[in-house]
Amino acid sequence: MIKEVQNICIEDYNYPLPDERIAKYPLSERDASKLLVLKNNEIFSSHFKNIREYLPKDSLLIFNETKVVRARLQFVKESGAAIEIFCLEPITGNGDYQLAFSSQSPSEWKCLVGNSRRWKNDRLAIDINVRQKDNETTRRQATLFAERVEKNDNYSTIRFSWEPAELSFAEILEAAGEIPLPPYLHREAEESDRERYQTVFAKHEGSVAAPTAGLHFTNELINNLKGNGISFEEVTLHVGAGTFRPVSSETIGEHEMHSETIAVRKSCIESLIKNCDKTIIPVGTTSMRTLESLYWIGLMLIEEGHEERRLHLNQWFPYKERESLPSAKESLSSILSYMEEHQLDVFHASTALMIAPSCNIKIAKALITNFHQPKSTLLLLVSALIGNKWKDVYQYALDNNFRFLSYGDSCLFIPQQRALQSQV
Repeated sequence: MIKEVQNICIEDYNYPLPDERIAKYPLSERDASKLLVLKNNEIFSSHFKNIREYLPKDSLLIFNETKVVRARLQFVKESGAAIEIFCLEPITGNGDYQLAFSSQSPSEWKCLVGNSRRWKNDRLAIDINVRQKDNETTRRQATLFAERVEKNDNYSTIRFSWEPAELSFAEILEAAGEIPLPPYLHREAEESDRERYQTVFAKHEGSVAAPTAGLHFTNELINNLKGNGISFEEVTLHVGAGTFRPVSSETIGEHEMHSETIAVRKSCIESLIKNCDKTIIPVGTTSMRTLESLYWIGLMLIEEGHEERRLHLNQWFPYKERESLPSAKESLSSILSYMEEHQLDVFHASTALMIAPSCNIKIAKALITNFHQPKSTLLLLVSALIGNKWKDVYQYALDNNFRFLSYGDSCLFIPQQRALQSQV
């Protein structure tokens, strides 16, 4: 099966996307976006504020609680050359985002560097004003320094230091950084993006891109859904810059899938086990990637044992030939047993899972998502859930003036075999 998947031609997941169809700014109201619904094999339009009308009554929605960090830093050398440093993931704290953000000077990160050739071995510096924690109006002067420790093919290791050293790196980034808008918006971040490029349920800092399907939700809509029997759980997947990387190879077998970290509370694992028979709907591809990664990591624990180690899911692991697969409940129970054996309240792992056609979707039964770039791994994920129907969906969206990508409109996909079981 692996070779069959690896031979998938990415050109088969291409479609024409005019630049004017890419939403450059969000709508003034989050839930005013259009909603494309695929249900009972039919495609029709609505608005996101009406999504309750189309959700099965037993739906369990899964939110990604990650929070976008102000990961783009702009330095200017004495010569006048501009150097941009884009923070990808921490080295400090053994890769633990919360430890890295709470750390005091210094802190090391894997970063992308813009205008890299103009930066030799000199130390860069920028003066900033840091907001006091207990006083919104009071600012404290600080200086942020950056030194390149190592240069690799795909990233540089940057050591950040700052004065006063007792400030946390989270405070430094908040003052010095910019919201890293997707490159296809072709514009600089504005003050409004600080609030609108975050979901209303964002909690845990670590992403360089928003889980954009969640941008359509308001607190009022969430409370309305809860009042109508829809339940919620939260996971965390910190979205990396690799999410924007198109597949440049002819087949997906030559594409190295980016890795992202996940964190899931024990109570969420227990809830998923309890509700496996319900209509579990991830809100966004990041939530879906987390859920399906949990299944395959659970299988990995079943096959390889429960010894404590760094858990990482390889992109091709789900496509290995196996005589049979455990149920979602059995696989998730393996994770729960692992957590209990090692006295863990939060399950941490990393995933390079590529969800492509032929991948067994084991937990998600539907999906709320936005429209994705042509020839992207996210479009492969959509196809894994709804098959070639994605072509009809995207053509319908193009024909009916839907807005595309991060700040664009939304979709609710309930595959036919699932939809026949739902009751609205």
